[in-house]
Amino acid sequence: MTERVYLDWNATAPLRPEARATMIAAMDVVGNPSSVHAEGRAAKALVERARAEVAAAVGCQPAEVVFTAGATEAAGVLAALPGAVVVEPTAHDALWSRARADGLAGAVTLAMGLANSETGIVIAPPVREGGVVRLGATEAGCLLLDVTQAVGRLPFSFAWSGADLAVLSAHKLGGPKGVGALIVRRGLDVPPLATGGGQEMGRRSGTENVIGIAGFGAAITAAMRDLDAGVWAEVEKLRNILEAALASAAPETIFVGKDAPRLPNTSCFATPGWKGETQVMQMDLAGYAISAGSACSSGKVRTSRVLTAMGHDARTAGSAIRVSLGPTTTEDEVRGFCEAWLRQYEKFRRKAA
Repeated sequence: MTERVYLDWNATAPLRPEARATMIAAMDVVGNPSSVHAEGRAAKALVERARAEVAAAVGCQPAEVVFTAGATEAAGVLAALPGAVVVEPTAHDALWSRARADGLAGAVTLAMGLANSETGIVIAPPVREGGVVRLGATEAGCLLLDVTQAVGRLPFSFAWSGADLAVLSAHKLGGPKGVGALIVRRGLDVPPLATGGGQEMGRRSGTENVIGIAGFGAAITAAMRDLDAGVWAEVEKLRNILEAALASAAPETIFVGKDAPRLPNTSCFATPGWKGETQVMQMDLAGYAISAGSACSSGKVRTSRVLTAMGHDARTAGSAIRVSLGPTTTEDEVRGFCEAWLRQYEKFRRKAA
């Protein structure tokens, strides 16, 4: 095949045309948003417009939106909170790396993902009762939600979620890489992510990434239009076509979370004994971009901690791959992937026999 097919939307979504156009226009705005002259006020206006757009999309007030360099930086707020941080076992490493057990008798923060990036499984946020949130045996006074994969694909309202904090990233919904947001419930006193000039209402110092923030606002607005128009319901149909085609020809393949609420675009599946990293390389050579397990910054693939936490053995967890679709994915691309994957599957079966 001559055209490559991108099926790794959960890693990063292609830049939306609306975001690209807005960023190009923002490049001509020369001022520093902290400056009081006309040029500075023009830059500040772009930031505040994007703040309002993000707030409208996630169901919070503009003053609750703090722009950051991404969801990982935003999750750094966990390091500054007092007491213990209990992280839901399948949460993203950006949260998991912040878990700590000290102070269990005192303040407790619960951190969890609303939708898992590897499996697509959606976990309903716990209900707050009497100022306390409960998840299993955990009782916490503060709740942080990672909504990075959910916003723009599922209905979400920060105001109604019961969360005190939320983190998200622009590039997961068609915005630029390197910009995200921390949502802080009004009235909640948390230490700043970075000290210095006092930008972002004193919560994250440093000159704002005006171009990236403007693109973030445009992307999240376009993403919400897609959600309202039912675009992701069509994507879910393609996901179901993919899983049905593979399941009929590869009956031993396990589709993770198939009977659980999932993101409409995500399929995580494992053929025990067929290494996920091998499948990724084979599909890449065939022209399809997919993922396996969790990729660290060096590009190495390791056995999925998420699948292990879900109770899958190492052989299965090491065989998992993730295919994640988007609004521009076509049925022909999905069926082409299935054909390419099944050709490699037959080779695997012959070698394993």
